[in-house]
Amino acid sequence: MELTGIIFDKDGTLFDFNQTWGKWAETFLTQISEGDDNKATRLGTLIGYDLFHNRFNEHSVVIAGTPYEIAQKLITEIPDWDINKLTKYMNHVAESVETKAATPLKPLLKRFKDNNIKLGVATNDGIDPAVAHLKSANILDLFDLVMGSDSGFGFKPGEGMLLEFCSRFKLDRSKVFMVGDSTHDLLAGKAANMRTIGVLTGIAKRDELMKYTDIVLNHIGEIPDFLISNKFNFS
Repeated sequence: MELTGIIFDKDGTLFDFNQTWGKWAETFLTQISEGDDNKATRLGTLIGYDLFHNRFNEHSVVIAGTPYEIAQKLITEIPDWDINKLTKYMNHVAESVETKAATPLKPLLKRFKDNNIKLGVATNDGIDPAVAHLKSANILDLFDLVMGSDSGFGFKPGEGMLLEFCSRFKLDRSKVFMVGDSTHDLLAGKAANMRTIGVLTGIAKRDELMKYTDIVLNHIGEIPDFLISNKFNFS
């Protein structure tokens, strides 16, 4: 079977979700709460984050929401902030977050490129943090297109970013995989008539992802073996 492109979600897919975003949540909530621990804990609850245990719950808006959607959850508790200013500040803090790769990324992505596969990123994060994270992991140059929720193509579970990826490189959508850790990612892939792969480096469990895809892998490092065993044009 022919494979011409793979478009990845970022957080929870390229990067382990909890290990990457737990530190961001702790830093961001502490800063906007001005050192008030009770307030920081309360704000964390609003976005599905347990500050004491440093973990997100499975319904957290941070998992698949855009920065603006996260800000909407918080703004009523911090009325001194303008929502657009809060969104901008959130992105600023996110740019400096220390990412934790879900698997060694550079050799994996190079292997895809060696097989003439176009690579993209479609994230509900903002474009500036997305580019900063890929740069910090030294893999930005391996992607043909990177898009965020503020890039002008909508956000997941909408299919806009995925359609732009295929249109930009004239790819047949049936020969492209969307890879992600959340139902938003898989629903976007299905809406774009792409193949989909779920991975378990986010918050969602296997049973939840299996409702929307035929294959769930432990992490993206298992994709090459999956492609070979299923007789895709990959070596």
